[in-house]
Amino acid sequence: MKMNLKIKGMHCKSCKMLIEDALDDLGVKSNVDNEKGTAVIEFDESKITLEEIEKVIVKEGYQVE
Repeated sequence: MKMNLKIKGMHCKSCKMLIEDALDDLGVKSNVDNEKGTAVIEFDESKITLEEIEKVIVKEGYQVE
């Protein structure tokens, strides 16, 4: 499944890399844009839920809208 997320709290490329690395650890492909506050994610619904993905992003210190 491919989805677009709005993420609040990103300020720099380090924020982008932190989120992408955390999602990569889950097996989620992502393209995060810290300037726009968005992320395009692609994941296998049989392996992980959107809720689990959002929890990881929040755990890293950001808000998902």
